[in-house]
Amino acid sequence: MRTEPSVLHLDLDAFFAAVEQRDKPSLRGKPVIVGGLGPRGVVATASYEARAFGVRSAMRMAEARSRCPHAAFLSGRFAAYRLTSRAVLAVLREVSPLVEPVSFDEAYVDLAAAGQTDLSAADVEDLGRELKARVSETSGGVTASIGAGSSKLIAKIASDLDKPDGLVVVPPGTESALLRPMPVSRIPGVGPATNERLRRIGVHTVGELARVPENELVSLLGKAHGQSLSRLARAQDDRPVVAERESKSISVEDTFDRDIADLALLAVIVDRLATRVCERLVGEGLSGRTVTVKIRLFDFTTHTRSATVAGPTDDRRTVTALARRLLQEVDTSAGVRLLGVGVSGLADWAQQDLFSSRDDALPQDATSAGTAGAEWGQADMTEPPAGAGQASEAGQASGRKTDVSTDAGGPHAGDATQEPGARRWMPGADAVHASYGRGWVWGAGLGRVTVRFETATTTPGVVRTLAADDPDLAPYTPLTWSD
Repeated sequence: MRTEPSVLHLDLDAFFAAVEQRDKPSLRGKPVIVGGLGPRGVVATASYEARAFGVRSAMRMAEARSRCPHAAFLSGRFAAYRLTSRAVLAVLREVSPLVEPVSFDEAYVDLAAAGQTDLSAADVEDLGRELKARVSETSGGVTASIGAGSSKLIAKIASDLDKPDGLVVVPPGTESALLRPMPVSRIPGVGPATNERLRRIGVHTVGELARVPENELVSLLGKAHGQSLSRLARAQDDRPVVAERESKSISVEDTFDRDIADLALLAVIVDRLATRVCERLVGEGLSGRTVTVKIRLFDFTTHTRSATVAGPTDDRRTVTALARRLLQEVDTSAGVRLLGVGVSGLADWAQQDLFSSRDDALPQDATSAGTAGAEWGQADMTEPPAGAGQASEAGQASGRKTDVSTDAGGPHAGDATQEPGARRWMPGADAVHASYGRGWVWGAGLGRVTVRFETATTTPGVVRTLAADDPDLAPYTPLTWSD
């Protein structure tokens, strides 16, 4: 355990919504909700104005609409979030060479790695105030909450104590006093199931958890989980800040507005998802040995089926053929609401079958296994729900935070059912017009698209409705956050 508050945790406040408000002057100070816009979509992030109405992350979008019907409901823009995140990370790396990104909006910083020693709580508070100002300036006004302490556990908890735009430094020696009155759910790894098990033995606070003998927690929760919670409840956390995280799997999944029972249509969707996964594998220079298909049925029962090949691959034909085969192992006749494809057992090289020339040319020793309701992994909101009609990508990484389920549905079950032009103009997406300049999509439908022409550096702009196929109107991808 460290004797200085040299671990810092930075969390950008309501990040996705804050970026939208920054880039859309007409939405500043108003409720903004980002996430999947279909009937089965979920909230990725809500602005603090929307949170005042009870809207929260992971809430069903339908409930969010009922709670805050006057909010702006946006599908999310990966490029804008990524650019802003990179700008903030660059600032953090000027403070220390050891920065651990957790997601777009969250990172740990090891101040000791920068050679800063004998840091007092006052020293870290001064540094934190300076860092918050630099982050706000670099990001165009996005605020950050910062926590600092002797460990990652304490820094993480501290950053959440004074949101938004907060700064809390926990002096070494006061960690247990801070943790004792907190609910056990504040400890990483205590989800709803663990919380209920602890409640049944009379444990509600971290202080009560710390008094439970470790062997009793091991008996209740298993060795690894029980030992971990026992240590964390006593503020014992020696996890290092790690600059790089090892990817465990890459997956893509899609949720449908209407349950799909047509096996042929499901096979087409599996092909599309497998292609997206392989594109990401190739883009990241990775390959994998295990292909997994995730199937959530109409009644929310979730099944996974996996197959492992002899050597790592990033070949689309191999992954697609395996995924199709696995799909057929589950009875989907009653209807499927979510479908996903993932590749795990990742390596940085690929062993291709040089003799395969057909989709069914797969290793004959592929093994298959499946479990109902099995763990799919942690949803990484590095790429938030893409909104209606798009597969949401969940890069699975060790230790990354679970922000929200990727149950971000769209209005179509497959490309064949999608109205022409509808996927192109998602609410909130960037657009540019030859005459009117830059703007963003207010809404679309019936062959028309409504655009508000404004940017982060302008005043609130005018709204115009144009033909969806207007040759002068095109999607726009910014090169920098201020572009």
